[in-house]
Amino acid sequence: MPQAPCSALRTETLTTGDDFRAAAELYTRVFGYERPEFSLNPNLLSALARNGGSAVGVRGAGDELIGFAYGFAGRDDRGRDFHYSQAAVVDAAHQGEGIGRMLKERQREVALGWGHRTMRWTFDPVLSRNAHFNFSSLGADGIGFVRDYYGRPGTDRIVVEWTLTDRADPVVDLRRVAAPALGRSDWGRVSRGTVTRPDGTVQDAAWLAVPAFSLALSDDEEERASHDLLRLHVRDALEALLAEGRVLVACTRVDASTSAYLAVDAAALRAPNASRTPANDQEVTA
Repeated sequence: MPQAPCSALRTETLTTGDDFRAAAELYTRVFGYERPEFSLNPNLLSALARNGGSAVGVRGAGDELIGFAYGFAGRDDRGRDFHYSQAAVVDAAHQGEGIGRMLKERQREVALGWGHRTMRWTFDPVLSRNAHFNFSSLGADGIGFVRDYYGRPGTDRIVVEWTLTDRADPVVDLRRVAAPALGRSDWGRVSRGTVTRPDGTVQDAAWLAVPAFSLALSDDEEERASHDLLRLHVRDALEALLAEGRVLVACTRVDASTSAYLAVDAAALRAPNASRTPANDQEVTA
């Protein structure tokens, strides 16, 4: 089935019962959920959209809903308010059409309309494609890590924060830095070095290698054990890096097998540097 040209795509804020039911169906289908407790309630979407939240979609040429994102007003334990994006999903048949960015930009407009100045969301640390979109494309930052975010094993998550207001991105150069020559044997390990920035300053850098592809579910016990061990190594590495006062600012592909996170001192985010210029566009199914 041919993909719709980008010009045929349009974003919108969802408002009707039919919209919310279509969004809930798309959400369930994309994530492959079969258990009812993981379904999305259309009434909840309507309530969120009316009370500080967001429910946005992208429609294709046939008016079919092919992308959907939703969120709500949040506040952390330090009293900082933000818009929390719970999920963004894109129909598998429409990957590569820029829908992930369209959803996030529409969600940004809604969040700004509610008075929010930042947006947060989470993603699986071993999904390097999502990491690249979040950091290297959107220009967000990895500010936290939570073990078993959803209260069950295998749900570790990186916490992302995205500034919604127009501003200079102080680390735009770091988001484009080439990663060192890392490979499969480095997965879950941290490599340390430095990066010379455009103004001549030397920035301390820590790289965490992860797979460049999604780890497939496997019935092989040994392979599952290997994947579980990798997740534990990534967990330990991320917790250590963030405990050092670092933030994640990029995820760069090294080769077909390996990508690498770049973690730098959080002080780099406060240093003015270059203007915000998004890099490559990717899809997100957070």
